[in-house]
Amino acid sequence: MEQGIVAREQIPVLIDIQGVRKVYPTQVGEVVALDGIDLRIRQGDIYGIIGMSGAGKSTLIRCINRLDAPTEGRILIDDRDILLMKRRELLKMRRSVAMIFQQFNLLMQRTVLGNICFPLEISGMPRAKALVRAHELLEIVSLQDKAKAYPAQLSGGQKQRVAIARALATEPRVLLCDEATSALDPLTTQSILALLQDINRRMGITIVIITHEMPVIRQICTRVAIIDDGRIAEKGDVSKVFAHPKTAAARRLFLGAQEEIPTGKRCVRIAFTDTDTYEPVVANMILACGVPVNILSGSIQRVAGQQRGQMLIELPDDPKGAQRALDYLATQNVTVEEVSGDVPE
Repeated sequence: MEQGIVAREQIPVLIDIQGVRKVYPTQVGEVVALDGIDLRIRQGDIYGIIGMSGAGKSTLIRCINRLDAPTEGRILIDDRDILLMKRRELLKMRRSVAMIFQQFNLLMQRTVLGNICFPLEISGMPRAKALVRAHELLEIVSLQDKAKAYPAQLSGGQKQRVAIARALATEPRVLLCDEATSALDPLTTQSILALLQDINRRMGITIVIITHEMPVIRQICTRVAIIDDGRIAEKGDVSKVFAHPKTAAARRLFLGAQEEIPTGKRCVRIAFTDTDTYEPVVANMILACGVPVNILSGSIQRVAGQQRGQMLIELPDDPKGAQRALDYLATQNVTVEEVSGDVPE
């Protein structure tokens, strides 16, 4: 291990979710929103939880700060089970686990400064000290000139920056983001994500992002959990899940409609990293092996701060030709995974 690089296993677990199940009773029976969720989020992570609408991700984030209580399971923050906390302990925990929302939830009758001061007032901080802290936070989110403005006078991105500043007011250890960029345009989304990434680096705040948008995961998350029908389908480093999606849910989210594997055909998914994304690996393979291949899809994207490429090719029907192609790819600086069109869900 290089000096200064700490193994992930040595970083303390800040949020430990164990066997969480959430069931909602209805007139026609029970609805299982979460079914046996196990997640370990370590200090300093930017952890993305992604899934389609109705997968259970918003229910999960509400359970993490106990806005909703699980039916079964345990949620430990700093080794303390938040489900056993009394009201006073719970209020203290929520000051260290802040939350921002899709619709900002600002107080419309208060100025920007007043919104940021609000949680400090509730905590009993003297007004003069609260104002100093609020001005410091305005600098962090680059809204120094908007202190006296009201939410109605702000753009969507500015409102979310105010919401972030307000969330940071109590100096939390964790920032939960529930679809925090879904109401924003793509350019504003990028600036908000860059701000969150900067906050994570400068302040060491652990960030948990709930989203259905893959670009959000690709841009800033270090780890990802894919939730599907109330269960964790797959989890791990973002770059590894992107390169080797093992489940149908992961392939659907990371690869989308671009990957359609013909039934009964031998196909290969090639994953490229960094500068290798621009190497003509497939063209060189065709020339070296003398075999035709059908390129089904391909893309280059920025994942976790690095260039990542994916290509799906169909191998020739001739077994010897297909093997020559595979042998050639094994000598290249790429990751190769043979896939087929009848992979079970």
